[in-house]
Amino acid sequence: MPFKVLAIGDKFIPASYYQDQLKLLQAKHSEVSDIELVTVEWNQDKFEQHRLQQIMEWEGANAVEAPAEIVAAVSDVDAICMHFAPIGNAVIEAAPKLSMIVAARAGLENVDQEFASEQGIAVSGVAGRNASAVAELAIGLMLSECRNISRADQSIKSGQWRKQFPVPMVELGDSTIGVIGWGQVAQRLAEKLRGLAGRILVHDPYAENQDIEKAGATPASFDEIFTDSDFVHIMARFTEETERFIGKKQFEMMKPTAYFINTARSRLVDYEAMLEALQSESIAGAGLDVFDDEPLAEDSPWRDLDNVTLTTHYGGDTIGTNTTSARLVMETIVNLRRTKGA
Repeated sequence: MPFKVLAIGDKFIPASYYQDQLKLLQAKHSEVSDIELVTVEWNQDKFEQHRLQQIMEWEGANAVEAPAEIVAAVSDVDAICMHFAPIGNAVIEAAPKLSMIVAARAGLENVDQEFASEQGIAVSGVAGRNASAVAELAIGLMLSECRNISRADQSIKSGQWRKQFPVPMVELGDSTIGVIGWGQVAQRLAEKLRGLAGRILVHDPYAENQDIEKAGATPASFDEIFTDSDFVHIMARFTEETERFIGKKQFEMMKPTAYFINTARSRLVDYEAMLEALQSESIAGAGLDVFDDEPLAEDSPWRDLDNVTLTTHYGGDTIGTNTTSARLVMETIVNLRRTKGA
């Protein structure tokens, strides 16, 4: 009997990516030749899919109605793989043979994990898929802020030739970079910054100092990251322990010439406190890819700031990341199937 996998494509990772990666796996490993991949595309546009994912991040998988085309496609599948598509109760109940769900991302907010577990269904994500892409965006945000790239670009396109900016421009080679968290994104950032940064400080209470030092960085306390750094990167995992763990106190500790960069999760940071710090210019600026409300409202105060670079939560959205995600998903399905004794 074939092992039937449904690949749900979206506007970020089309179903064809999973098909291509399965073909490569099957060409190398004859024991997975009986995996049969069927596909369905989630039809909303990219903007809408991202908006719905943000709802699920805050409210869970059942906060977004399951698309009818997905519910109709799961009746006889053994496994589901997807990226942002909602996999709530309705989808799981419509799939009596389902034994595994694999998401092409580390976060699993779009899967009702509790209900799946009650049904004996394995749920997994893939870690590290976008580490390089997010690390590169973090560097881009740093450079955009400290060299005023986006502000100069805006001035030229509006018919001006701006030369005066909120703070003097600095070079990364003269700067101390502080990183909170030592996961895969942070490690890739440190690797990429070796030839650029003057000094790299890292705080992660769960990391070994020797691992940080081996990467050419220096272990530091939580407070030292804020007091000593010219750029502060938040790259910690979102947990109950880290929710809003950066707030007014930490922004007050930063140098007035320092920048704050967030390419992780908005819920790690008190955004009202950061907004106040930026409006009062008690810190030099910020580079942000994530927000509490996405997309930002038209009258959002973040749109009025002259000392931030804002991007539309696309840190991991590259061809390389999406291809890697599909590969890791198919490898995970194969490994889970072996573990479950199929």
